[in-house]
Amino acid sequence: MTNYHKNTFRSGLLFICVAIFFQASGQTDMDAIMMNKHQFCNGLMYNYNSWDNYWEGTLKRNNQNLGTVSTQSVMYNANYGITNHLNVMVGAPDVWTHATAGTLHGQRGIQDLSLFIKWKPYTWQSGKNKLGIYLIGGLTTPLTNYLVDYLPLSIGLGSTSTISRVMADFQHERFTVTASAAYIWRSNITIDRTSYYDTETELTNEVKMPNATQYQLRTGYRSKYLLAEALLTNWTTLGGFDITRNNMPFPSNRMNMTTVGVAVKYTLPQFAHLSLLGGANYTLAGRNVGQGKGINLGAFYAFYFKKNLPQHSNI
Repeated sequence: MTNYHKNTFRSGLLFICVAIFFQASGQTDMDAIMMNKHQFCNGLMYNYNSWDNYWEGTLKRNNQNLGTVSTQSVMYNANYGITNHLNVMVGAPDVWTHATAGTLHGQRGIQDLSLFIKWKPYTWQSGKNKLGIYLIGGLTTPLTNYLVDYLPLSIGLGSTSTISRVMADFQHERFTVTASAAYIWRSNITIDRTSYYDTETELTNEVKMPNATQYQLRTGYRSKYLLAEALLTNWTTLGGFDITRNNMPFPSNRMNMTTVGVAVKYTLPQFAHLSLLGGANYTLAGRNVGQGKGINLGAFYAFYFKKNLPQHSNI
């Protein structure tokens, strides 16, 4: 890295890269939608997120050497119903980044493979009320050897993560409330230098990545053809350290954030195989993250591998 780039970093920037796995697709590890047995759903999702203000530790500021930093991705997602209560999901995004000011070049590449198994072991129903309990396990791992020590324009953090999630979904007529909690274990990473400084000098290229938790509450309207929800999500890193004043960020920084958002899925009544999706999100509060705002759009196609089965999602 050139001295000019180091000085640009030290002018004050930060990086946020919470993994882009199933956060905006039609059937995710955080919603109560299930595919029926032998039903296959797949499609593409476009995501855009940008920020110009960020939190350096708890101090909110901006950086004119970066301008507005944006991250875009096109992600392929697929979901298959092994049974009505057991689904497997896979996805991978093509990600690219850009800064409107300064001399740092954006990056582009295939990021991380995501694989999830979603199980619904318990269902209760009484009259117009339904309750479902879900257990979800997942793995994300880099598909390419992308540069992780190039913040905030790296496309990812390069860590292999395992995710355990428990979720409860309650529905009264068409009104729904879904709550979930997850723990994320993250592997250590290696960077392209033989020493670095976090809170002390480390004479190694291995970086210890802190684990994290994620909580989400979503509520809204769910019918055969329309799903519309409001989302409140919290991501908390269990460890790490703050970006110091006017210093460069680092992959193992503490990155906490609380976001609000909306998500809409509409299945065409005339062509029930096709669903259109859209959503938006905004960061309310954070620590060592950008105050991002984003949108997502996508389309998904669902079909059965066997005939004479009902042509709708098991929700």
